[in-house]
Amino acid sequence: MKRLEGRVALVTGAASGIGRATAHRLADEGAAVLLTDVNESLGATTTGELQASGARAAFLRHDVTSEADWEAAVARAVDEFGSLDILVNNAGMGDLAPIEETSLADWERTIAIDQTGVFLGMRTAAAQLKASGHGAVVNISSIFGTSGGFGTSPAYHAAKGAVRTLTKNIALHWAAEGVRVNSIHPGFIDTPILDGARGTPFEQAMIDLTPMGRLGRPEEVAAGVAYLVSDDAAFVTGLELYIDGGYIAR
Repeated sequence: MKRLEGRVALVTGAASGIGRATAHRLADEGAAVLLTDVNESLGATTTGELQASGARAAFLRHDVTSEADWEAAVARAVDEFGSLDILVNNAGMGDLAPIEETSLADWERTIAIDQTGVFLGMRTAAAQLKASGHGAVVNISSIFGTSGGFGTSPAYHAAKGAVRTLTKNIALHWAAEGVRVNSIHPGFIDTPILDGARGTPFEQAMIDLTPMGRLGRPEEVAAGVAYLVSDDAAFVTGLELYIDGGYIAR
């Protein structure tokens, strides 16, 4: 039996990378999936892939920094599929600038997408998740939500660190209400975000810093999401799951 049969998932940043792999995995597990992203073209393509495989899937353009967009996304999931049981806050952005070169506008944009978007998602979906009876949230943080990384990307580190502790806070707040909230902390994952680093010393540095000696695959992160939102993890909440090839263990 498929672990997520009859459940409905909303996955942000689902057009490509980890979000795309997660949408595919949750659909494979039996869930109906609302994919959201600001990239309408890629979002439609990924949704078409799922529909062609026989999955129940729909796409909505969604800016995670917008309260109105969040309200529309949750309403669309319920209207399209009847409920909302699973929320995967995956949408995010980052850069490699040091603090001296990070403008206030850049800082605020990264915080808005990577941190505030997660807050808005959980707040907006709260009633539906509580009504589900098996509500589950996975917030995609990062190894850089725990470590200082390369000493660059201060806004990204600040936001992902906030997601780590926000996840634990809401996990405690909802623990008695049947909603589990966990975070996943990917390491260096082979997604289109790294296209500009192919064959460069930076790509090799990421591999060298990973004890397992390779980049991770989006599907490996998606497998962690599928576990955390399934009943296999029914007694798991407030967890930070590292899918990083051993980076944090160094």
